[in-house]
Amino acid sequence: MSSTFFIPAVNIMGIDCLDEAMDAIRNHGFRKALIVTDAGLAKAGVAMRIAEALALRDIDSLIFDGAKPNPSIANVEQGLAALKDGKCDFVVSLGGGSPHDCAKGIALCATNGGHIRDYEGVDRSAKPQLPLVAINTTAGTASEMTRFCIITDESRHVKMAIVDRNVTPLLSVNDPALMVAMPKGLTAATGMDALTHAIEAYVSTAASPITDACAIKAIELISANLRLAVRDGSDLKARENMAYAQFLAGMAFNNASLGYVHAMAHQLGGFYDLPHGVCNAVLLPHVQTFNASVCPRRLADVARALGTDIAGLSPEEAAQAAITAIRSLARDVEIPAGLRELGAKLQDIPVLAANALKDACGLTNPRAADQRQIEEIFRNAF
Repeated sequence: MSSTFFIPAVNIMGIDCLDEAMDAIRNHGFRKALIVTDAGLAKAGVAMRIAEALALRDIDSLIFDGAKPNPSIANVEQGLAALKDGKCDFVVSLGGGSPHDCAKGIALCATNGGHIRDYEGVDRSAKPQLPLVAINTTAGTASEMTRFCIITDESRHVKMAIVDRNVTPLLSVNDPALMVAMPKGLTAATGMDALTHAIEAYVSTAASPITDACAIKAIELISANLRLAVRDGSDLKARENMAYAQFLAGMAFNNASLGYVHAMAHQLGGFYDLPHGVCNAVLLPHVQTFNASVCPRRLADVARALGTDIAGLSPEEAAQAAITAIRSLARDVEIPAGLRELGAKLQDIPVLAANALKDACGLTNPRAADQRQIEEIFRNAF
């Protein structure tokens, strides 16, 4: 079976690498950037810091701070209008998954035309997006380097999964110095998001030796560093290791895809506007319990990467040990215990399950499920 490996052309990483990234942007000869970010980073002055760094390199910019958590079609349309009015020739996304996804939607529509809804699914665009430089401030989504773009269609209460080679950024930037201000809750949620990426990619039906290596190393780094990063946000070594971990997890799922955790979490986010990483963290052990009967050896590898001693255990026992270790890590970083705590409602499960089965992320889950089984996983997660 053939496979294609997607990754940005250039990826700049490490503590205080931002200046190097700015020089790389200048070398492309761009004239004016649309900086896509959220209100919090704009208010904190981080977006202006990027604008000033660009200005020192003779690049003009316009700040669009309308990327909301779980960015919507309206956010994309507003940003696209700003880009056109400002006559920008490239896009800089600044933040976590929400600004990156919003920026991808803007950049894709800028060159392909139409409506962002037109690109729901896999490789629906005809042209590369406007050049996108993605500067990361969280360690979790890996949206700064993937071909995934998740946009909420508020009219349908659904998160659209756009998986398209043409939304891969031109350049990704991971400077852990930009991540030290992340609060504990966001650090935990994004870290568990990265863990979900790695585990879903490792048990995916599209996994390869390359994605396996990335996923296992990501799991090891998360197990060793997430608790530290949550406990002390100024721990630069833990922050740097989490930046590498989420990037490795991104390399894994960007090419092996995901599974039912993401397919289901997208529905919770679209329906209730819930934080994506927390939804993933709550669902992860329940989906892997469902998967364990078909991939126990793979989950045994996950257990080992999470630091569990599985010597003498059968593959089935080791798979259960992996699920226990996932629950333990989630508990240690204070992830809510169930969907009820997040405000989800049991009566919505049939609609959530039906929509999850339409999500492209579920196609590579190792065990196929029907409506009844997805509903059962949702109920177990309450």
